[in-house]
Order: sequence, then C-alpha cells, then structure tokens
Amino acid sequence: MNRTDRLYALVEDLRAISPRCRSARELAGRFEVSVRTIERDITALQESGVPIYAEPGRRGGYALDKKMSLPPLNFTPAEAVAIAVALSQAGDQPFGRQARSALRKVVSAMPGREGDLARELARRVQLVSPPSEPGPQARPLGAEGISRAIEEALLRRRVLRLDYADAKGALTSRDVEPGVFLGGRGGFWYLVAWCRLREDVRVFRLDRIAAAVVTMERCPDRPLEGFAPDVPEMVVHGTLLD
Repeated sequence: MNRTDRLYALVEDLRAISPRCRSARELAGRFEVSVRTIERDITALQESGVPIYAEPGRRGGYALDKKMSLPPLNFTPAEAVAIAVALSQAGDQPFGRQARSALRKVVSAMPGREGDLARELARRVQLVSPPSEPGPQARPLGAEGISRAIEEALLRRRVLRLDYADAKGALTSRDVEPGVFLGGRGGFWYLVAWCRLREDVRVFRLDRIAAAVVTMERCPDRPLEGFAPDVPEMVVHGTLLD
C-alpha cells in the first residue's frame, strides 16, 4: 500500500469506529508499518485539515471528530446487503471506490446488532460469473414473493417449505435449510440449501420454485463451507460489506 492509499485508509478506519479511538500501535499493526510512520501520517492528515485528535491516557489513541461520522441509520440488514449486491455487479466503474467507501460508512453507522446481522446475511449471498466475461442479463426471479421468502429465511435462519419443479416440470414439496443465495450464473438466481427430502445439499433455481413458505423451525447450525456450489468453471464472489 502506497502512502496516499494508506492516508485514505487511515481516515476511513478512524471514521468507522468514531467516536472511539485507536492507538498508534494498533494502527501500525493494521497497516504493517512502524508506529513512527503512523504518527507522521496522522500529523500530515491533521495539517491538511482532517479533524483527528489525540485521546490521552493508557487507553487513548487517535480519534476522528464524531461530527465527521454518521449517526445510527435505519437501514435494515437486507437493505445493506442489497446495496452490496448492486456494487458487486457494477464492477470496476468510475466512482467505484467512493461507492464502496459509502457502503462501509453505512454499515459502520448501523446499530451493533443490525450491523452484525447484515454481515452474516452478506456471507450467504454470493455471485458467480464466467471468468473474463461480462455479467449476464438478469432473468426472472420466479413467482411473486419467492425471493422475499428466501431473504427472510436466510436472515432469520428458518427452514423453508418449497414446491419445486425439476427440468421436466415434475413438482415436489420439500423442506430445506437455506445456506447461500447465489446469483449471476446465466443470469439466474439460485438457492443452495440442505434438502431434507434428498438428505444432501441441493441447488434450486428460483424461477422453478412454485411456492416458498418460511416456517417457524430454526435451522440447525451447518458450516457455510458445506453449501459451496460445485461450479469449478465459475468464479464465486462474496458480497462484501467491510
């Protein structure tokens, strides 16, 4: 990381935790430079007008003026992830860095529990695309309310009851434990879930789901890695909030 990028990152790091502070030693460890380098960087930022001040004491450090940070926002976890998905699909476009910075500010300003829920939901929303190819055209998401039911089940960690049609149109009803919401391959969206009917992980294309009902049963804990889709020719991109 060059100095310009480090100065920018320093401000964003302090903004994310404002009004709390971070010591020079902590910052040095995060950016893999010396404490002296951090002190010089902070001085340069202060001289350029960035409102960073020093908190004295053993637990002190550097803090950004809280007027430069956002108050708690009323974004829901699903809304934060929706923004992250849109940014993931935008690719490397003008103002991309600023957009990702704005998203980090939004998430850091969310109340603690809501921010944690947003990060957990983001881990379960992934995008796939063929290497070196542009993003595919979006396809229908299936019957009305299907996507919303999956979002709720993922967020609340609840079992879903699905009516699902296979490639030949044969319909089956099954209870599934949602793992990952996967989008991008061929323009379709998929639910990767543990299927209790098949007793294994299965991939369900949204436009083939005829009905989806969120039950009151909580899903048992299963490692997220167990839901990794077997698509070796594709590149899987996580949805990043931080």
